[in-house]
Amino acid sequence: MAGWYARSMSTPLHERSFGDFLEQLAAKTPTPGGGAVASAVGALGAALGDMVLAYSVGKKSLAEHEPVLREAAKRLGRARVVLLELAAEDEAAYGLVNELSRLPADDARRVELPAASVAAAQVPLSCMAACVGVLGVLEPLPGITNHYLRSDLAIAAILAEAAARAGAWNVRVNLPGIEDVSVRGSIETECEALLARAAEVAGRVEGACRG
Repeated sequence: MAGWYARSMSTPLHERSFGDFLEQLAAKTPTPGGGAVASAVGALGAALGDMVLAYSVGKKSLAEHEPVLREAAKRLGRARVVLLELAAEDEAAYGLVNELSRLPADDARRVELPAASVAAAQVPLSCMAACVGVLGVLEPLPGITNHYLRSDLAIAAILAEAAARAGAWNVRVNLPGIEDVSVRGSIETECEALLARAAEVAGRVEGACRG
């Protein structure tokens, strides 16, 4: 393993420069990949929503909504932290699957692969859930935040939905490696429900921002 790649795996995403992350992403290495990108995009959506709130909290015209706005800011701040943690978890989870799948068929460690596949599917599923949570925070904001930033609010929703859609791809790609049919079915069902919810709420946020 190249030295810079080993360092990237041990460095949390929030401690890497954006340029370094892009270089690592573009490299011919298994991680970071689509899972880390999905979580990072979700975090960008949460951060953009938080910016809208920063320009709304303290405005006299929005004073009646102050408690709601402050609570929304706290929730989006927490979501950013969670999503960045999930980006790191995805790198680790997929890295293990990649490692195990390359082992010879008679290697004793191959027995770990089904459980590793479950973990590799559950991390992006958690990313999807976090993004749906972000969208839930954004949904009531179009009418109670700074009207001049409605395009940013719409973009925040688009990013959160895109992250959820990307997460779904990362869930699905790991499903064939899950041997337990009931576990596989449960993860797939939850994935599709979260995907539908993300599209539904994002559509409502965009529609409200057009008004």
